[in-house]
Amino acid sequence: MLSVTPIPALSDNYIWLLRQDTSHAVCVVDPGDATPVIEWLEREGLELSTVLITHHHHDHTGGLAELIKRYSPRVIGPDNPEIKGIDERVSEGDEVRVMGRLFEVFALPGHTLDHIAFFTAGIPPLLFSGDVLFSGGCGRLFEGTPAQMHESLSRLESLPEDTLVFAAHEYTLANLAFARAADPDNPDVETAEAECQRARELDRPTLPTTLGRERSINPFLRCESAGVRRAAAAHGDTDGNLATFTTLRAWKDTF
Repeated sequence: MLSVTPIPALSDNYIWLLRQDTSHAVCVVDPGDATPVIEWLEREGLELSTVLITHHHHDHTGGLAELIKRYSPRVIGPDNPEIKGIDERVSEGDEVRVMGRLFEVFALPGHTLDHIAFFTAGIPPLLFSGDVLFSGGCGRLFEGTPAQMHESLSRLESLPEDTLVFAAHEYTLANLAFARAADPDNPDVETAEAECQRARELDRPTLPTTLGRERSINPFLRCESAGVRRAAAAHGDTDGNLATFTTLRAWKDTF
């Protein structure tokens, strides 16, 4: 059985640690800082065998060099020469076996042009979405276009509703504050916000979320909703899903 554990890092990152119950070998996703990973491995008596990278931003790759030097893990990531130390450069449609599970690689430009995600089917399905899909939100457009990000989110939205979404940041409460403004008639947002507030008060992560939950609370996945379009219309064009998404993303950037 595969377990997934969050390692908090930097100010609001999660480095996800994957482990099979019968093995001391582990995989980590997007190690922006090596120190908490090393501390976790030494405390638990584990050995780092694999690293997955979703994109080139430093808060996702900053610990990679030190981890390579210390553990010599297999490193899998996007085909971007800017990221040093990748052994297996992967892209859309590739498959990799990690911790006994077969992961499919999705190319998801928008936040960055090199962004990929790792998805494995099973019970339940698991998605490591990096900075594309957050709980209640989505990533900023640093390199891609609104059309690219909208298409990337649509790709993820087609996955099974019980898919566990392991995003890379604890942004949920800020995202849900925006969701209240962008989807004011949606009672699911208020319920989710109360649940997540309780979790944070107990110093618990709000992640993973599920894709089914995100379909009900995430305004960026609800661009066809009449309520979302009414709220967004005060801030720009809402003539169609892409226009609504573009307006929402610009609004969120200044919210």
